[in-house]
Amino acid sequence: QVRLVESGGGSVQSGGSLMLSCALSGGTEENYGMAWFRQAPGKERALVAAIGWTPDRTYYGRSLEGRVTISRDYAKNIMFLQMNDVTSEDTGVYYCAADRGVWLSHYEYDYWGSGTQVTVST
Repeated sequence: QVRLVESGGGSVQSGGSLMLSCALSGGTEENYGMAWFRQAPGKERALVAAIGWTPDRTYYGRSLEGRVTISRDYAKNIMFLQMNDVTSEDTGVYYCAADRGVWLSHYEYDYWGSGTQVTVST
């Protein structure tokens, strides 16, 4: 069974940066697509970024490209998210997801972490 564990998050000052990581363990597939989604109170879960089993396959959520970087340590099965110039709009629970494919919709992912809260303070 695939297990995803997020770390990082917490409280971040507006204009600052955050780094999240997600460790994948278990599973039987050699390669998984992975992604970060976030969910603000009262809103639907939305794509932040996704990355395939090669580093050239990256995808970013609307209006986030240029401010967010997704990366992956394939040897250690750890995914990272770097976000710069954060604002209050970035507040939410950030979830790590994995699947046999790389998808832009959260409905397509079979495996999920429990989420990590990010709160941007002014």
